Amino acid sequence: MTYDSFYPGQVWLDTEGKRIQAHGGSVMYLNGTYYWYGENKEFTTRKDDTGIWHWGVRCYSSRDLYNWKDEGIIIPPEEDPASSLFPTSNMDRPHILYNPFTNKFVCWLKIMNKDGSQTETILTADEILGPYTKIKEGLRPLNMSAGDFDLAAADDGKGYYYFERVHSETICADLTWDYTDVTGYYSTHFPRKSPPFVREATSHFIYNHKHYLLTSGTTGYYPNPSEVAIADTWHGPYTVLGNPHVGDESNTSFHSQISSVFKVEGKKNLYIAVADRWLPEKKYMDVPYQLYADSFEAVFDSECGKKADWSAFPSTRTADISIADYVWLPLRFEGEMVYIDWKDKWSLDDYE
Repeated sequence: MTYDSFYPGQVWLDTEGKRIQAHGGSVMYLNGTYYWYGENKEFTTRKDDTGIWHWGVRCYSSRDLYNWKDEGIIIPPEEDPASSLFPTSNMDRPHILYNPFTNKFVCWLKIMNKDGSQTETILTADEILGPYTKIKEGLRPLNMSAGDFDLAAADDGKGYYYFERVHSETICADLTWDYTDVTGYYSTHFPRKSPPFVREATSHFIYNHKHYLLTSGTTGYYPNPSEVAIADTWHGPYTVLGNPHVGDESNTSFHSQISSVFKVEGKKNLYIAVADRWLPEKKYMDVPYQLYADSFEAVFDSECGKKADWSAFPSTRTADISIADYVWLPLRFEGEMVYIDWKDKWSLDDYE
């Protein structure tokens, strides 16, 4: 199948007719080609009780952003059960930066460990498609439990790492010159008492010389309202502007979670929010946001006066994540505010 438009929330196939597997993903532009990489969830069907969480990091290439060629698994799973890349390890949200000082592509992976802590695995490669060499495992940046994150770099090559200090606040930390660790300098943002209000899945981008962060709440695979914040510098302070999703009465960011934002080359001001619809099945889509939001709050905030009722909605433990879809939508700017409008179909030709 050949595409000439985006169809948010619908099944998206690669050039071989297979479902695209690049979840929690990001897009990088190199020498006229876009590369879209993310978690390979092709075996996370939950049907055979294997406990498979991921099958490595898969990458696709495209010149038009509609049609994607499978370039294969660029970071494969490992056979050692003690490895952070073992298939049952909870590896999430790969992010890759090109380092101009070392001429290396540096990939960070979030690992949710069995003891509840969250650490990072770092790999490097000479080419975007690998092979990648693991150089650090079990990294606790700033000695913190580090959750969902984004990596970004300034024009002068200085790198930054935005992450959720688990169930607490957002951290912006300076990266070392080689992007394989943090320097120790950091700033804190958006302190929240508990999930579902704590911010995660941070996506950074720059528009009109302003720094923007798009973030999600914390409700597992269930979706929730996004927030947009703005600042004059990398470290802020950031001002929360509100929910960017226009007319989203479901409070679910159009049943999706944004993982990254990128600017389209050759277009004046076209930025695309890359999002996952982790739970596309109707039984999950029909659950009201407030129902599971209250349960998350009750579990993490004993003073909220609410009771968790996990029996009131389907558990995501049995969700087939291999069929998760994608929601790619353009950003719309009015003054400093960013808006995201729902579109059943849209094209790059709609923009200058």
